[in-house]
Amino acid sequence: MFFDKESFKQAYLEKFAEAEGKTLDEGTSWDKYHALVLLLKEKISLCRALSNEEYSREKEKQVYYFSMEFLIGKLLPFYLVNMEIYNLVREGLVDLNINLEYLLEQESDAGLGNGGLGRLAACFLDSMSFKGVKGHGNGIHYKYGLFEQKLVNGFQAEVADNWLKNGYPWEMRKPDKSVVVKYKGKVRIEYVNDKLNFIHENYEPILAVPYDIPVFSYRNPFYINNLRLWSAEPMTTGLDLELFNRGEFNQAISYKSEVEAISYILYPEDSHNPGRELRLKQEYFFVAAGLGSILRSYKKSNSAIHEFANWVAIHINDTHAALCIPELMRLLMDEEGLEWDEAWEITVNSTSYTNHTILPEALEKWPVVMVRYLFPRIYMIIEEIDRRYRENIRKRFPKEPQLSDQTAIIQGDLVHMAHLAIIGSHSVNGVADLHTRILKGQIFTHLNQIYPNRLNNKTNGVSHRRFLYAANHELSQLITEAIGPHWKRDAGELQKLKTFAYDSSFIEQLARIKTQNKHRLVEQVRKRQGIELNPYSLFDVQVKRIHAYKRQLLNVFKIMNLYNHLKANPNYLREPQTFIFAGKAAPGYHYAKTLIKLINSLAQKINQDKDVNEMIKLVFLENFNVTLGELVYPAADISEQISTAGKEASGTGNMKFMMNGAITLGTLDGANVEIREAVGDENIFIFGLKAEEVLRYSLQSSYKSWDEYLRDPQLKRILDQLVCGYFQDVGGEFIPIHDSLLHYNDEFFVLKDFNSYYETYLKMLNYYSQKSKWFQSTLINIAESGRFSSDRTIKEYAEGIWNIHCR
Repeated sequence: MFFDKESFKQAYLEKFAEAEGKTLDEGTSWDKYHALVLLLKEKISLCRALSNEEYSREKEKQVYYFSMEFLIGKLLPFYLVNMEIYNLVREGLVDLNINLEYLLEQESDAGLGNGGLGRLAACFLDSMSFKGVKGHGNGIHYKYGLFEQKLVNGFQAEVADNWLKNGYPWEMRKPDKSVVVKYKGKVRIEYVNDKLNFIHENYEPILAVPYDIPVFSYRNPFYINNLRLWSAEPMTTGLDLELFNRGEFNQAISYKSEVEAISYILYPEDSHNPGRELRLKQEYFFVAAGLGSILRSYKKSNSAIHEFANWVAIHINDTHAALCIPELMRLLMDEEGLEWDEAWEITVNSTSYTNHTILPEALEKWPVVMVRYLFPRIYMIIEEIDRRYRENIRKRFPKEPQLSDQTAIIQGDLVHMAHLAIIGSHSVNGVADLHTRILKGQIFTHLNQIYPNRLNNKTNGVSHRRFLYAANHELSQLITEAIGPHWKRDAGELQKLKTFAYDSSFIEQLARIKTQNKHRLVEQVRKRQGIELNPYSLFDVQVKRIHAYKRQLLNVFKIMNLYNHLKANPNYLREPQTFIFAGKAAPGYHYAKTLIKLINSLAQKINQDKDVNEMIKLVFLENFNVTLGELVYPAADISEQISTAGKEASGTGNMKFMMNGAITLGTLDGANVEIREAVGDENIFIFGLKAEEVLRYSLQSSYKSWDEYLRDPQLKRILDQLVCGYFQDVGGEFIPIHDSLLHYNDEFFVLKDFNSYYETYLKMLNYYSQKSKWFQSTLINIAESGRFSSDRTIKEYAEGIWNIHCR
């Protein structure tokens, strides 16, 4: 990349002069950041050109990963680490009187995702590149992210996440590779040479323009993959001057605004019909643009269309991209002239689907009338897939006439996207062992009966190079000194750390690094929110999307109970504790937004109470994103993974915390089950109902939340505090939370699990007081985290789903 510090400095100065057209002294921090990114991108492009030339003789299968989210975080610090030039660049910039940290602050977190789904997709891109898989992301180039979260009087306020306000120098616009996407209109059918032809007429055309971002992994310049993001633009850029001159300004610009809205924002609010329609248009937009581009590229390779599935893998990340199936059918039949049966065989053999949820509201179902109106030809194909599927099932299972109706794609007035994805894919995977068992045994029981070999498990993983090596420099250095550097390439090597479990010097260094990481987070919280935290306290952390099933409320009740005990007995706790929450609530999700207000009201009460605020403190971190996560994960002592058993598909935060030495407090849900198998019962704290118990209560309707309330004086007091004026200046704000537990019978078993949770937490506090034992468990968690690297996950996807050999 660069021979030494001097060669870097020379190259950087040349690039700065070329790109910015001013002297270094005249340059702003943004100018200096911009020039550094352009220099690195130029080096990456050169590596890519050389690798393409080297591998041009060897044809390789291409994987295209379709996802609505790619939460890639900041690329500059990660790529400097991957290129192994972080220190060289930092020192070279110091010689030029430039602080690298100031430059890193210039880059915005790309507003391309919300939570675990998008972070997983970004980890997968990194691991595909590292493992030698030609794998490319395909998504949407959102002008604005989900939203920037602000706290106003304790409430969540949503502000536009204008992450592109200064541009994004990592990307490259490719207008010559644009694709036309067609909406609405009519389909005319005609017979030509005894064959049906479908002609889409009077449609609304939209230009999909790609923006490409390089995916550069650790020490691997020969597999530089691509993240392609599509921007919606008008077919014509000219202004309707006649309308404008007549004073009809809104009408003159309405077409442009309507088109650009498709790629304006991640997850438009869909509690109303226009928002739902926009979201569905988004889903077809990036599917149609991506597949159109893929097919065009494939045909340039001179490969026969009949061999498409041998050389192309289309992967659907959740149901958002399920329209890949009918769209690929349309391309193969209407544009390539294939008959139905061959097109269907190619489509199924090309396509695979990952399910990420069992929640009914997340298994998308779209109104037939909306699908037919927006995509008339696509709906015709879905209708035909459904008809043929029903016919086939009735023949295969003549003694089960109801089976075809139970599993059909079109049921009543709704199109079931998960059914479409399963029926149209050759592989369907869950993302943790428990999740996959639930998919097979509860959610898709009948489809699993029909396709007994189709559903499989691929437990999630995260990039250990991003969330350990790059995010936790001191710990990474300690690990390298202990076991050598090969763990960066093979996370399984981390198991060698177990030999240091009884090395008192190593354990002391581990504890010291944890405190250093707490200091880093404390400083950022002070700068961002003006709140002072104690870096020598226990850090108990729950950072994730705010949702009822993730049970932030259970954590709040624990803190309220601790507070109540401390007010009665100031010596109730032996060591100070800091409770940290973060996460966004969907704009239309009133319950979740009320929960954020509750957390902040409790924080205000505790933090201002001089009787307790030396022992406990509570903070809600504003606007959680990847960059903030990279500060939080290394600082945490306790990782709260407390979702209702059977509701969380996998979780990936649990893995990031584990890699950084936090100990899990959780239910047997998602990947917590596999974490327990990895670390042993003595190095994880498990509580609460099991998934089968939750299911039994739900099926038998035998759970009565009032019984828990009346039985337990601690719980009764906490629930009464929600509605009795305990929180000043709130009024009846928390009545919906109270009522959800008692009048709507506590859907997620918060009250049922409370005592088990609280007692387990107290055991954890006792364990924390035995510091040598605690940090031995910390070490075991780090050592066993290698199995949760996304490198392992991608190897399983490549060899078990995409039929590709990994290096």
